[in-house]
Amino acid sequence: MGAVTTPSDAPATTTVAAPAGTAGRTWTIAEVAEQFGVTHRTVRHYEDLGLISPERRGTTRLYHRRDRTRLNLILRGKRLGFPLEEIRTIIDMYDEQPGEAGQLTYLLGQIGDRRAELERRRQDIEDSLAELADLERRCEADLRARR
Repeated sequence: MGAVTTPSDAPATTTVAAPAGTAGRTWTIAEVAEQFGVTHRTVRHYEDLGLISPERRGTTRLYHRRDRTRLNLILRGKRLGFPLEEIRTIIDMYDEQPGEAGQLTYLLGQIGDRRAELERRRQDIEDSLAELADLERRCEADLRARR
């Protein structure tokens, strides 16, 4: 097995769709972890937080399509930088009746907040890159002057 991945540093994975014709199928923790590119520990962590709820048969966890969908949404939210509590609120909306104006308004607000934060970060990165480029130019000029 490779490097240990903790829940906080789970890799940014792509969307993983359940194979067609798998409506009643279940998956083991090993299958889910492999398909989503996370460790068993990460999957169990999300279960401990109540974000996913696999069926239990003795000590065996069986993940249904709903669990896979929720895990996919959790990992997408993490990639976008949402904290787990915000991810919980958002994915719990999928279990409620669709079309609730309050849900959609909340989600749009969260999207707007996240977008604004990312724009601020992008500006900070651009400012830092400009400062580094300026420092690099000054260092190169100083080095040329000393030769």
